[in-house]
This record gives sequence, structure tokens and C-alpha cells, in this order.
Amino acid sequence: MPYKSLQHVAEKSGYPVGAFLFVQRGLDFTVRRTHGESTARAALIDTEEHSSRHVSGQQLCIGLRDFARREYGLLARGVLARWRIHQSEDFGWIVFAMVDAELMHKTQEDTIEDFVDVFSFDKAFDDALMLSENP
Repeated sequence: MPYKSLQHVAEKSGYPVGAFLFVQRGLDFTVRRTHGESTARAALIDTEEHSSRHVSGQQLCIGLRDFARREYGLLARGVLARWRIHQSEDFGWIVFAMVDAELMHKTQEDTIEDFVDVFSFDKAFDDALMLSENP
């Protein structure tokens, strides 16, 4: 039986609710960037059009990385660490916890492996690199 409460899903997963809220907001950011504004609005409504706004695990990881950097800047890695997110696979565990609770959808092809080693947190959140990209 699926969980219905995001709080309950978070408690079962070992990740705090803030991590789940971040992934939800980051998914919206990624869908908008990948498919455009109108598709992102449709994503907020539970319809049959899931495939038209689907993003892969790798796309989502890159989107979450970029969203964290945009939202939190040089503090991004520390914020993610507070939520027990230390590698891209953590995003996958959060996503699949929401899938299992029917709070998010996946395709037959989506697996947790899609989230493994997508990028290095050391490189992605390197302060010097982030400063050089945003002068």
C-alpha cells in the first residue's frame, strides 16, 4: 500500500522532508528547462501526458545540480549535505521513494541506476569553479 503523506515517505526513507521538497521544486525547474513553460504547468496536473514531460534520471540529476547552484550558490553543497544528499544516487533514492508512494511517476525504463555517478559532487559544487562561472 502506498504512503500518502510526504512526511511519512520522508520518515521511511531516512531523508528529511526538505530533501523531498527540494527534489519536487527541482523537478519543476528541470521540466521547464527541458520541455518549456507550458509543459511544466501541465506537469502540475495529474494527466495521462506523463511521457510528454518526462525527464530521465540523468537529466533530473543535472537539473537538480543546476537548481541547487542557482538557489543556494556557494552554500549549495552544505544545504544538500544537511538533507543527507551527498551523491547523485541520493536523488534517485528520493525520487523512487516518491514513486513508490505514488507521489511521482516513472516509465518502465527508469531505474535507480540512472542516478548513479551522474556527476561528482566535489566538482559540481567546487567553490572556485562556481565563482569562475558566475563572475
